[in-house]
Amino acid sequence: MKKLLICLLAAALLAGCSTPEPPGESTAPVPETTAASAIAPSVAPLDTPAVIEKTDVAPKGALRGCPLYVKAVEGLPDDFIFGMDASQIPALEASGVKYYDRDGQERDVFEILAANGVNTIRVRVWNDPFDAEGRGYGGGNCNVDTALEIGKRAAKYGMKLLVDFHYSDFWADPGKQMVPKAWADYDLDTKAAALYAYTHDVLMTLRNAGVEVGMVQVGNETNGALCGEREWSAIVSLMAAGSRAVREVYPAAKVAVHFANPENGNYNTYATNLKIYGLDYDVFGSSYYPYWHGSLENLTRTLAQVRSSTGKDVMVLETSYAWTGEDFDFSANTISDESAVNKPYPFSQQGQVNSLRDVTQAVQDAGGIGVCYWEGTWIGVGGATKEENQRLWEQFGSGWASSYAAEYDPDDAGKWYGGCAVDNQSFFDPQGKALDSLMAFNLIRYGNSEVALEIQALEELSARVTVGDAFALPGTVNAIMTDNSRRPVEVTWNLTPETLEGWLAVPGSHEITGTADGMEALLRLTVEGVNLLKNPSFEEGSAAPWVAENLGGCKELRIEQKPGDSRTGEWHYHFWSPDSGKAEFTLEQTPEGLESGTYDFRIWIMGGDCGVAEVYAYAKLDGEIVATAPMEITVWNEWHLGEVPGIAYTQGQTLTVGIYVKAPNAGAWGKIDDASVTRR
Repeated sequence: MKKLLICLLAAALLAGCSTPEPPGESTAPVPETTAASAIAPSVAPLDTPAVIEKTDVAPKGALRGCPLYVKAVEGLPDDFIFGMDASQIPALEASGVKYYDRDGQERDVFEILAANGVNTIRVRVWNDPFDAEGRGYGGGNCNVDTALEIGKRAAKYGMKLLVDFHYSDFWADPGKQMVPKAWADYDLDTKAAALYAYTHDVLMTLRNAGVEVGMVQVGNETNGALCGEREWSAIVSLMAAGSRAVREVYPAAKVAVHFANPENGNYNTYATNLKIYGLDYDVFGSSYYPYWHGSLENLTRTLAQVRSSTGKDVMVLETSYAWTGEDFDFSANTISDESAVNKPYPFSQQGQVNSLRDVTQAVQDAGGIGVCYWEGTWIGVGGATKEENQRLWEQFGSGWASSYAAEYDPDDAGKWYGGCAVDNQSFFDPQGKALDSLMAFNLIRYGNSEVALEIQALEELSARVTVGDAFALPGTVNAIMTDNSRRPVEVTWNLTPETLEGWLAVPGSHEITGTADGMEALLRLTVEGVNLLKNPSFEEGSAAPWVAENLGGCKELRIEQKPGDSRTGEWHYHFWSPDSGKAEFTLEQTPEGLESGTYDFRIWIMGGDCGVAEVYAYAKLDGEIVATAPMEITVWNEWHLGEVPGIAYTQGQTLTVGIYVKAPNAGAWGKIDDASVTRR
């Protein structure tokens, strides 16, 4: 394989790749001679592929003993893609994981998936996820060998492969598009040639083994970056190199691009850039996680607009939902009962199925061609202790990252390496037995509305009040039915009026329990001091009266409406810098009408990809900083509080409070929310 890669790279370099210049005001089509068309054609013949013997699986319509209620999505075509990202399976099996069907019979997990309506297996491919000693970075150590093993096993049960090239040595996502180690010093033309050769080489390996590839992604969640490049002319040049390789090796396969964050309204811009630079592709794919990515109505609207304006197919390439809030492998999950995210469905098997069903309906309504569930087979390795699991994660790469990844990604994987963060979003229990919710794909096609509607959970309530405000406990709470509809039921709270009156007199947080229809109800009550800041959580839809000073040339400093990234409410203050050394700013406000006294200032931040950031909350009197509180930025959804207590203020002074952020890494991003100034 290495010899073939060298030959292809040399041929491509001799061809003299060129990069298209960014267009000016004109949007006329670019000439056909772009970086993609200048790459040399393949020098390797397309050998007759091997033939993989197929094994029949159980009828896909079988829903024996199904306890879940699902209304079928009408009009799904027979070839609608029901995909499953299963990249982690070889590493998990090497760590001792076994898979069982719903009857408890051990079977090949790919047979189980095929029998439950999955027709496509998605697999990520990293260039070289190993250190110099051959130790894997984790996340399945997913290289061409992993794709080959998975592809052959999927083909045995009649499933096509969706190859997801990250064009990185480890995870690629909107905030992280790192160049592979071997390409680190390449200029754009050399990198495009190497990418073409690498793509061609991997696909040839799959083709010659008889793997049926139905789709190939030329990048993963490439929101304005790919393989270390951040200019659209360069990004599309690299995508085009990958696309050309796909066309040569698998002419019938669809070429897909992949983006995230449909809620941000950037998809038309992405699609326009692809059109301007003349990319040859077939599918515009999106991630959609209900916790973070806005409403289903917006997803449908956004995908439909892209389909209409480009004429390309659209689909969801990643989605998932939790069936429980529990963790099973001693490594914290991305989503849990405590996660401050949007939870449109209960964390239950019925909720998991309802989520996938509604995403499928949204894609169908947009005229889309499919939905892929992300890593529905990734469960914990099942050791009795974290230390035992850690040994397996390090040895076989069965956690999301190993300590060896620090050489490539020191600021994220190098600090937070560990196990599975999505074991509660899989379709298998901790012992590897298929859940009833794995029937979701068949349920969505065929439905199961004979099951009586029942209450599956109660909506959790929350309330925020200010000290001294009147507050009455609600008399009903919504019961969530198995079809995700709501029905109010009467609730009795376990709280006396005298206790509630006492809580409302002083700041504090309280959990109030009750009973409704035989189930436990919960109301989270937050009693806040009088907040003397205006627009403290940016819910007014503007930043004013907050003032930001961009000290380093940060590309994005603005408010953002994204409930999944807000600590409370829908809005927060957002920053992002694609370039290193430029994410430096202050955000501050000067409250008015203060009386002499002692005040406390609080503000929250979360984010990621920042490196070793300098962050602190501060208070200024008459322009001079008098107190600071150090803060940190770690990972998504891990909020950190900056608290400056005991600010002694004399009437007539000017008190200003704020936050300072300096993050050195390219791709640094963060969210600021819920500031307060209260008097003691």
